[in-house]
Amino acid sequence: MLINHGALDERSHRSPAANALMDRGYAVLQGAAPTSLIEAIAADLGPRYEATPFCEGGFYGERTKRFGRLLIRSPHMADLVMNPAILELAETALGNWCERIQLNLAQAIELRPGALAQFPHRDQDMWQGALGEVEYLVNVMWPLTPFTEENGATIIWPGSHGVEALVEEPKEAPIIAEAEPGDAIVFLGSTLHGAGGNRSRDVRRGIIVSYCLGWLKPYENQWLAYPPEIARTFSPDVAALAGYAQHRPNLGNFEGQCPSVLFGGYPEDPIAAIDALRPDQQALLADYVAAQRPEGEGGRGALAA
Repeated sequence: MLINHGALDERSHRSPAANALMDRGYAVLQGAAPTSLIEAIAADLGPRYEATPFCEGGFYGERTKRFGRLLIRSPHMADLVMNPAILELAETALGNWCERIQLNLAQAIELRPGALAQFPHRDQDMWQGALGEVEYLVNVMWPLTPFTEENGATIIWPGSHGVEALVEEPKEAPIIAEAEPGDAIVFLGSTLHGAGGNRSRDVRRGIIVSYCLGWLKPYENQWLAYPPEIARTFSPDVAALAGYAQHRPNLGNFEGQCPSVLFGGYPEDPIAAIDALRPDQQALLADYVAAQRPEGEGGRGALAA
């Protein structure tokens, strides 16, 4: 999933949702996915929700359940992860800082009655990189049950992203991102947010799918979550998003080749390393190599007068 940098730099090419995401740090897309898809995923994940123990620690929440590896827990998750409108937003937000995006995590979350409000945080703090300009991450919260103020809907501080992430106190009051199944709550990794407290008698369930720069270490270790024998069953686009692709130049390779080579099993014999370069790098390299070839081999020769 390569990104067209030129298109991303033009604000005129952005959708209204992309403008909202970049200007306010979040956007809510109503009806972003069919309710039938959300219902099918919710049914597939139901037994796992019941079997999963509560989290430990004040951040995850002692009345909260979380589990990942969702691409193997429901055959419908790939459609959600590859939602075109969401991918467009992720590529718009992240495309200036990477050649391709990758899946950061796909995690199911359940807030039981009595769950406390989560500590407000920015997910970009997982990485100790430069702040205020680069966006590292795009989060998408997909409600499986209605999100309401009473049951712990996500709390978001508008305008707290980008350079405002360097300010200790947000300038604007938070909003409650109430939403229905099928809606998508999208926010940047630099946006201050947190789950609300569940003061209702109902269970609040949702899925967080996030995308990050292709050269970062993702939150969920994708190669352990989806080893080659599992990832080989994915579509090529889903497999690449889950880490089975190189981020040019040559990052994330296996023995100098795309890690998707492992879909045929671990090679018994040595394999050759193969360049995986961006077009601009390939052009520079071609000229450099040609200048060193003897005349008659397609170049002018490194020692030619």
